[in-house]
Parts: sequence; C-alpha cells; structure tokens
Amino acid sequence: MAKKIVSKNKALQNGPLESVFPGSTSKILDFLATFKDWDYSVSDIAKNAGLSFKTALNEIKNLEQQQVVSRTRTVGRAIMYKLNLKSKQGFYIDKLIFELATKRALESSNKTKAKVTA
Repeated sequence: MAKKIVSKNKALQNGPLESVFPGSTSKILDFLATFKDWDYSVSDIAKNAGLSFKTALNEIKNLEQQQVVSRTRTVGRAIMYKLNLKSKQGFYIDKLIFELATKRALESSNKTKAKVTA
C-alpha cells in the first residue's frame, strides 16, 4: 500500500470537502472557504492546499470560469483570488463546507463523550 504524502505546509490536513470529495479542487475550496476573509495568490493557494503551482493554476482558472472564485486585485505581478460568495455556486459551496465541518465536529465530540463515559 502506498503512503499518502501530505505537504507539511498545507493549511488543512484533511478539509471537510476533501474528506467527502477527494481531489485538488476540493483542497482549494476547503482552503478558500476556511480562510475566506483574505485573498490569495495562486502560489499561496497551491502551498496551503498542498498542491503544485501548475495544478492550482489550472483549477483556479476552471473555478474562475464557473464563477466560484473571483479575482480581487493584483499585487505586483500576482493576481489575488478569493471564494466568490456573490455567486450562487460559491455561496452554496461555502455553506456545504460549513455543514460538513459542523457534522464532523459534532461526530468527533460525540466520540470523545462516548470514550469518557465508557
């Protein structure tokens, strides 16, 4: 069985969306939804999502075409991106990620309570 290599720099080791829908798009969306108050360059997104720059760039282009992410500004030569909460897609993806995270936290809390009472 091959070991899964996880980036040490990855912001979320296993995000809520990624745990249900494994893949690079889910990693990016988990990161952008979790840290939605700020905007990020493709390099920052790649590093924090645990992806290569090229993979992150391709996914960001696809997500931008679908209006899930939007460009916010340019810093030097870097284009900054953010989850587009003004689009229906971005809004509902953010809501789904929140619901998945809440469910996972409650399940984890219940398991901890069960161990304590056992």
